[in-house]
Amino acid sequence: MQSPISIIPGQSLGQPITSTLAPAAVAAVSRFHQSLPNYQPTPLVSLPALAKELSVGAIFIKDEAKRFGLNAFKGLGAAYAMATIIANYLHLDAGHLDYRDLTTPAARQKLKDLVFITTTDGNHGKGVAWAAAMFGCRAIVLMPRGSQACRAEAIRAINGTRVEITDLNYDDAVRRAARLADENGYLLIQDTALAGYADIPNAITRGYTTMAAEALAQLDDLGIAKPSHVFLQAGVGSMAGGVLGYLAHYYNQKPPLTTIVEPDTVACLYQSVASGQPASIGGHPETIMAGLNCGEPNPLTWPILRDYASFFARCPDWVTILGMQTLAWPEATDPAVISGESGAVGLGLLVALCRDQRLADLKAQLQLYDKATILLFSTEGNTDPEGYAALVSPPRGIV
Repeated sequence: MQSPISIIPGQSLGQPITSTLAPAAVAAVSRFHQSLPNYQPTPLVSLPALAKELSVGAIFIKDEAKRFGLNAFKGLGAAYAMATIIANYLHLDAGHLDYRDLTTPAARQKLKDLVFITTTDGNHGKGVAWAAAMFGCRAIVLMPRGSQACRAEAIRAINGTRVEITDLNYDDAVRRAARLADENGYLLIQDTALAGYADIPNAITRGYTTMAAEALAQLDDLGIAKPSHVFLQAGVGSMAGGVLGYLAHYYNQKPPLTTIVEPDTVACLYQSVASGQPASIGGHPETIMAGLNCGEPNPLTWPILRDYASFFARCPDWVTILGMQTLAWPEATDPAVISGESGAVGLGLLVALCRDQRLADLKAQLQLYDKATILLFSTEGNTDPEGYAALVSPPRGIV
């Protein structure tokens, strides 16, 4: 018997949202990204046949597997945060960042001995390694117990980056990276806040807003002023908080109906809403959604999610497998999308709610009616190729 999906409403305290995620405030972030080599907006994929089958108006999914050749979106946050650190190091204006100014021969000479350190389940560490190589620096990446060797090797393949799979869970590995930074003079570049450490995770969160800005511009090109629904998956909540904060500002404090989606074994944001305060999940939770296997909310983005998300969903692994398979083997003439374990859970939740009559009450609660225009973000591709292939093996009758 499949484990159930659980959904609860958000619990807004009506607090004012940080101005640092407003479109005008993050316009410089997008300009910086546009200065990077090989920058292109990632595709916004329309799935009209699936929308018809699910009896909703339209489904659009942002395919972040196409981002900078990294097979995931995380380079947006890592590159921007690293650029702010480097600008300060070079005494440049961090408010007007440009890749060319940060990579002159003189700059590279000054930066060559800088070492960045981070903890990752895979994608963030790959983004940090890529950004460090791009700026002529070095990186050290820690990974939690249970990390896939192929993800570690993908990081090592970038500039010979040093990678260690620890025996710690994600949150304890973050604290170890912070200690190593203090002890060795490394520069910590982490997407969740610690005591006295907020500027860099805030910069990473701001980096993710480029993804939202692109998506809204692409929808506008299609004549769609506002999606009715957004699904955002979350680990610590930095991406979800950054995107939702941007949407809240863009739509004058009235964002689309937004559902935050987490693995059921490590749903720290869901639990935080249920308990009315930030909640931590310790031990060594297991889920195939490795990029979402984080037990402590980012305290910087938690208030945004609490106050502006409409619902929080706790999903077993079968939900993301459903999403992966649905995208890999699309309806009719819809294009296929390669979406990994941490990228497809929102789509899987949507499909489950619309197909399973036993979930009709939850579908109604989320107002998934025939006029709904739904925006999702596939935040990674097949970052574990063998695992992906096993999970999306062709349904019976498809060759």
